[in-house]
Amino acid sequence: MPDHRRHRGPAPEDARAFRAEKLPELRAAVSDLSWLLGRDYPDTASLELVGNRYRLTKRQRQAVSSVAAAEETVRARSSRRCTIQASSFSRLTIDGHNILTTLEAALSGGVVLPTRDGTHRDLASVHGTYRQVSETVPALELLGQHTKAAGLERCDWLLDRPVSNSGRLKETILRVASENGWTWTVELVQDPDPILAASQKLIATADRVILDRCGPWVDLIGEVLPDIPEAWIVDLR
Repeated sequence: MPDHRRHRGPAPEDARAFRAEKLPELRAAVSDLSWLLGRDYPDTASLELVGNRYRLTKRQRQAVSSVAAAEETVRARSSRRCTIQASSFSRLTIDGHNILTTLEAALSGGVVLPTRDGTHRDLASVHGTYRQVSETVPALELLGQHTKAAGLERCDWLLDRPVSNSGRLKETILRVASENGWTWTVELVQDPDPILAASQKLIATADRVILDRCGPWVDLIGEVLPDIPEAWIVDLR
């Protein structure tokens, strides 16, 4: 089915699924899932067990899974986390679709989840097709303003070539950069994950597979969020 969304905002059921009365139960679910993961129980079976115990909806299970992490995982990922300002790097490699969709969601009032490993994630998903929305250009402008103010000289974007419309997104990113005088590059690659995971340069991603293997990384979404007062932040930690 074609994606005709103009925004990457909340799903219709999110207001009910993440209302204030539900948060204590969801936090307990995150705690239980993290405990199971820390004892090497399988991810899928653990989420099913916890989800069934608390009678969670599909969206709630997705959120709990995004936030939870074993203590050892949290320590390992956090040990390599830094901020742009505190780093000695002058350039940043950005996991394009991963970072941009979350910032688009934040700008359109979608759920943004602070996680146990120090990242921020959303409940949107690309699933092979990316469609630019009303928040795409504002999101790029926010990222550019923040990285420039933080002292970065250059940002290198990696986009998934197999994801539909990545070529159009590349053009948009380069246009916004040119209009603002930012030094940005955009590369379409078959799979950014192994490139980012092997990098010892500063990267921006919230992808868990990458975070388990990469060098220094920043929570770029978390750094930009203070500039988005309308963001709907649901803290389940």
